[in-house]
Parts: sequence; structure tokens; C-alpha cells
Amino acid sequence: MAAVAAAPSRGIDRVRRAFQRFPFLPALIILVALLLLNGLYQPRSVSFIGITGLVKTYLALMLLSVAQTYVVYAGDIDLSAGAIVSLVNVVIVVLMEQWGGGGFAVLGAIGIGLCVGLGCGIVNGIAVAALRLQAIVATFATSIFFAGLALYVLPVAGDPAPAAFWRTYGGKFFGIPFVFYAAVLLALVLYGLARMRLSTQLLAVGDDPQAAFQSGLPVTAIRIKGYALCGLFAGLAALCVTGDTASGDPLVGGKMTLFSIAAVVLGGSALSGGFGAVTGSVLGALIIGLINSLVYFVGTPSEWQNLVQGLAILIALMAGVVVGRKARA
Repeated sequence: MAAVAAAPSRGIDRVRRAFQRFPFLPALIILVALLLLNGLYQPRSVSFIGITGLVKTYLALMLLSVAQTYVVYAGDIDLSAGAIVSLVNVVIVVLMEQWGGGGFAVLGAIGIGLCVGLGCGIVNGIAVAALRLQAIVATFATSIFFAGLALYVLPVAGDPAPAAFWRTYGGKFFGIPFVFYAAVLLALVLYGLARMRLSTQLLAVGDDPQAAFQSGLPVTAIRIKGYALCGLFAGLAALCVTGDTASGDPLVGGKMTLFSIAAVVLGGSALSGGFGAVTGSVLGALIIGLINSLVYFVGTPSEWQNLVQGLAILIALMAGVVVGRKARA
């Protein structure tokens, strides 16, 4: 009898350990359910073309969610991530236009755009970690500053990106869409970053900053590096936005900040820091994309779409958090 009673207990323990080791499992379950629902209402949405469109549209949000995860690891937050996307978007479009739109102009503008994103992240890191300002207030202030800079660089939306740029982003190479190459490269980069000491140090700082400091970790430098990574990935997200929209818009990143934070939480990361995985944040971004698609496929009237999208994201958020919390308890 004891052996029979112990068997279910061992099964529950295995599930609990799996959720502790892979905090993104609830997000993965929700993602599969949403894929099935999308396929039920619109079979083409789960075809190769449909999946390509999903990745192409939401690759920017995936990257921005990854950016947000690295500051959330350390218990911080970045409310300026969307504004960085807008700033980098207009900077690269204006530079590519002024430099003639050729291959070297595109590469040069991309390099400068990524440097702008990295610089914005370092500014945030210095404000929060070195000057010890509250993250939510400091990054809110810098978001206004970065948004103002974006409007100064390009006051009116609509400047077109060179055809070489958006055709590459939306094109195919050897029959495979470019966005899949980008997604594979992203996966390799994230795998490499996960193996680096910085990820572990960010989680250690987020788990207990005082203990991390007493154990000899340079807490301030680690937090600044987290914000620098956030700025760099926000710059990469801006490249995807530019490729997808084929134009410059100083307000394009406005809504993306809160979506990126929602994706991080959907993916199982704790906003208090010290627990999570970038894989979950990527899945969280895809969940938001699939919810938006599902709301459209079920024929929701346009005036109700925002309401239904918000409600569906809230339900997915609660389901993921409750399931993950119970499994880890």
C-alpha cells in the first residue's frame, strides 16, 4: 500500500521539479493551446506561410522581451525599452536615406543604430545602478527623453527605408524565409548568453542583492551590464520593426514596452528578480501574437478587439502565474 501511495507522490515531485527547472513550461502549454485554437478557426494560420507571418510580425517583440528579461533578472525594469526602439528606428532610416540607401549605407546605419541602443541601455544602467535612482522612475524619465530625441530626429512618420533593407527582411534565401535565419541566430546567441557568467550573476543579484554584494559580486557593474544588454536587444528589435514596416516612425515603439513586460511575466520570470528564463519571454511574445490573431479570426468586432485582447492576455497571465506558482509550491 505504501508503494502505491508513494507512486503518485513521486509523479507530483517530478512535475514540480520540471516546473522549477523550466519555468517557461506553463507558457509552452498555453502556446500549444493557442496554436490549436488558431488552427481550428483559421487552418492557414498554422501553415508554413502562417507561421512565417507570425514570426516576421512578432520577432521584434520577441527581441524586446528578451531585452526586458535581462533587467528583470536583476530585479529591475526598463520602461524606456519601447522608446529605444523608436529612437533606433528613426536613426537608421534617416541615416540610410542620407547615405544613399546602398549596401554600405545600410550596414553603417545598422552599426550606428545598435550603438545608439547600447548607449541608451548604459545611460539607464548608470541612472539606476550607479546613481541609485528607482528603476521605474528613472527609466520612465529616460523613456520621455528618448522619445523626444526620436521626434527631433524624425518629426513626422513615413520616411521609407531602402528597398534593400525591407526586401532582405521579408525575403527568402535558398527557399527559407530570412526571419527563420534570424530566429536561429537569436537562439544561438541566447544559448551562448545563458552559458555566460553574466546571466547567473544577474539572477544572483535579483535573488538577493545584499548576499550577492557580500559574496564579492560587483553588483553595480552587473546591473549596468544588464541594462546595456537590454539596450542592445532593443536596438535589434528596432531593426526588425524597420524591416517589417519599411519606414521610420518616432512613435512605433510606444506600445511595445508594456507588451514586453507582459511577455516576460507570461514566460514565467518573476518581476521581483532572481527567477526566470529568456526562452519563456520568447514564448510569452508569441502568446501575445497568437492571442491577437485569434481575436481577429473569431470575428471580434473592431471596436471590441482591444478589450478582448486585453482580457485574453490577462487570463493567460493569471493561468500561467497560478499554474507555475502551484507547481513550484
